[in-house]
Amino acid sequence: MKKIKTIAGVCLTLVMTSSMIFSGCGSQSANSDSKEKKVDYPKKAMEFIAPAGAGGGWDLTIRTTAKVLGDTKLVSVPMPITNKTGGGGAIALSYLQQKKGSDSIVTVYSPPLILINLNGSTEYGYKNTTPIARLITDYGAFVVAKDSKYKTINDVMESLKKDPKSVKIGGNSSAGSMDHIQFLLMAKAAGVKNIKEIPYISFQDNSGSAQVLGGHVDVFSTGLGEVRTLIESSQLRALASTAAKRVGTGVIKDVPTCKEMGIDAVFENWRGMFGAPDMPDYALKYWEETFKKMSETEDWKKVCETNGWDMVYQNSEDFKKFLDGCNEQYKEILQEIGMLK
Repeated sequence: MKKIKTIAGVCLTLVMTSSMIFSGCGSQSANSDSKEKKVDYPKKAMEFIAPAGAGGGWDLTIRTTAKVLGDTKLVSVPMPITNKTGGGGAIALSYLQQKKGSDSIVTVYSPPLILINLNGSTEYGYKNTTPIARLITDYGAFVVAKDSKYKTINDVMESLKKDPKSVKIGGNSSAGSMDHIQFLLMAKAAGVKNIKEIPYISFQDNSGSAQVLGGHVDVFSTGLGEVRTLIESSQLRALASTAAKRVGTGVIKDVPTCKEMGIDAVFENWRGMFGAPDMPDYALKYWEETFKKMSETEDWKKVCETNGWDMVYQNSEDFKKFLDGCNEQYKEILQEIGMLK
């Protein structure tokens, strides 16, 4: 599998017209208005959106972000979290289209933002948003109930090689999206044939952990940070992660990678913040700069280490170019497994 690559940015030039120079006071007024907007924004509560239910990766990321922003006093207005579930993120994406030009919405997304468009789940994609900043890279994790017969990720793959329908995989993202794709990529790299036949069950209410605990699926494909507590309490066992090397601390650092287990593949789950389409420039600039400051705080560094997240800040322009690259890469991935629409 090809690894996601970052690409770099562009700058914006402001041009003054001769009429503004002639009037004198017109130039001062324009500068004054710009400064006033910068000082006065944000003046009211923001709407922070998690595009899925409570307990998942998007929910964890945006709640953690809001807490750090508040604790560090980088933002003083309220930042209540709204969970807009459904469609693997498509419901929240449709909601953003109704809020075109809004300066009061910030939402979090990751690879499903691109995948649900490429697999035909929605007509909308990352180009129907305002990318603000990329913040982290998370990694996939494959976990089982503590009494599962599968002791390693290779046990799972060997069973699938004999019968691709023998292991039920569950995930909180929709079919053809991230939790599904990250497992299929590892299975393909492990030499499993007919990977399209592997049963995948989607739990978009973020009940995947409960489903694997209850024996309704054999393996839960998720993110490392999302199951940390259940691993610490020994209710779940982590078989492997999709990182290139071990990450995080404590129980997260104890999780072997698929590469360690002889499966030569890596999957990176980037996460970033987005605004509504046509988010005003003053709002984009404010949040871009604020997320940059947040990414440099000790509070943020600590939560990233705890959750096994790699800190990877990118500004809006760099993030857009990164997304363009991801879009092309994911097309190749979906084409390989027969899910490109």
